[in-house]
Amino acid sequence: MEKITIAIDGYAGCGKSTTAKGVAKELGYIYIDTGAMYRAVSLYFTQKRIDFYQDTDVLLNAVKEIQIDFVRDPQTGENLTRLNGQVVESEIRKPQISNIVSLVSIHASVREAMVAQQRQMGHAKGVVLDGRDIGTVVFPDAELKVFMTAEMEVRAGRRLAELQQKGVATTLEEVIENLKERDRIDTTRKIAPLKQAADSIVLDTTDLVIDQQIALVSQWAKQRMHNFQQNEHRN
Repeated sequence: MEKITIAIDGYAGCGKSTTAKGVAKELGYIYIDTGAMYRAVSLYFTQKRIDFYQDTDVLLNAVKEIQIDFVRDPQTGENLTRLNGQVVESEIRKPQISNIVSLVSIHASVREAMVAQQRQMGHAKGVVLDGRDIGTVVFPDAELKVFMTAEMEVRAGRRLAELQQKGVATTLEEVIENLKERDRIDTTRKIAPLKQAADSIVLDTTDLVIDQQIALVSQWAKQRMHNFQQNEHRN
């Protein structure tokens, strides 16, 4: 069956990454965690003490030094993010990175570099990507676009549980404030802001568990693949 590109966009805490991973596993596709890529850039900037508040020549040169890819954990089967060959999965999930990733990702030089790497990874199709501009900028011709949303309290509760599971100490109030600020920055930035693609399917996950989200998106993907196959036979 013809492979397609699946673009999942939406707000933080809606289950985008977990859903994307599950759909990729269900379909035998490759999962590309674009959010982790921007987190890795943020980590690199903090490690190198690069001022990410301004789009300077120093920042531009630093971006050229960054190469991000993913490897599979042989024990868990999970994707692990690598920054210039080093696994940084745990470091990029810490609150200090969450607090700055939206500020780092607004820069044109950062987005251009990451979009180029994302397109290179997904050029052969058979991929699932999640982020904030996948269906509008990275793969505007994706055969299936999904835009995920959920109520703030639900989003914050999910993110808090995720952080606590990883041993990160924080509160629900802190998570809500972080999500609100990220929403503000992501939706108002001049370059590739978070917005729903006109041809995307809206998926409100407020009252859905992860298995239901994965099942719905997988069903939509299989229907798209079936439709494309039928169209090819007609032609």
